[in-house]
Amino acid sequence: MLEIRRLRLLRELSIRGTLAGVAEALAYSPSSVSQQLALLEKEAGVELMRKSGRGVVLTPAAEVLVGRTEELLAALERTEAELAASESEVQGTVRVAVFQTAVLALMPTALRTLRERHPLLRVEMVQHEPETALRETWARSFDVVVAEHYPHHAAPHYPGLDRERLTEDAIRLALPPAGAGPAFDAARRLSEAAHLPWVMEPHGAASRHWAEQACRAAGFEPDVRYETADLQAHVRLVESGNAVALLPDLVWAGRLPAARLVTLDGAPQRVVFTSVRASGARSPVMLAVRQALEEAAHTAG
Repeated sequence: MLEIRRLRLLRELSIRGTLAGVAEALAYSPSSVSQQLALLEKEAGVELMRKSGRGVVLTPAAEVLVGRTEELLAALERTEAELAASESEVQGTVRVAVFQTAVLALMPTALRTLRERHPLLRVEMVQHEPETALRETWARSFDVVVAEHYPHHAAPHYPGLDRERLTEDAIRLALPPAGAGPAFDAARRLSEAAHLPWVMEPHGAASRHWAEQACRAAGFEPDVRYETADLQAHVRLVESGNAVALLPDLVWAGRLPAARLVTLDGAPQRVVFTSVRASGARSPVMLAVRQALEEAAHTAG
């Protein structure tokens, strides 16, 4: 009889690539992971791993087991959802991964709603970049992810993850308030920000790629003097008269911006969405979390 916990370790190895990665993801020691996988290999009666340099690679037999493990985990999750639907109270623990704007604009309201409606539900939240959060939700480290994608820059898709649109927010040029200086005050459109200092997210972020392309389409290469993944830092740099930025409207949720906001040609929008594993999407917990997030998004909008 194959042990499901050991099968999951094998699946994690296929995702993480190293025993150390599996140990870190599941809070095991590397030696324990190695021992459990050796036992699984003995139970299966076939070779599952081969050494490759300092790491290991999975054999074809192991890949078959990984595929079947995916099916088993999905079936278990569907069964758990059906059992939970028979309960009178929404309860348990749900792990949510969110990006920074959603942490600030959506989660406070959503968490309060969930606490009031479902006091037996424990919500654990971690801030993650959308690309990482989607992968980790597919890998079963999280149950729900709130993610984003920018125009013509779709977030990655993973098998078994659904996707529901939560809200859209306009992306605008954010300029310092009047009086920041002649160069800033003269800017009225994106093309007129060509010689101004910019703040953007680091390379690799979807927002950075989109913002650079928007500037190039307007006829210039942005002078990016400041890089930070913290959009609240972008806001402070703009409002203090030090930079300009392309920012989505949700960063201003709950406050009046001091910055001057300029609507861009074509009125581009960022899409914010939730994603969960399809096998657990009908769980009362997933439905409750998504409903609370939808209401929060409506309020923020």
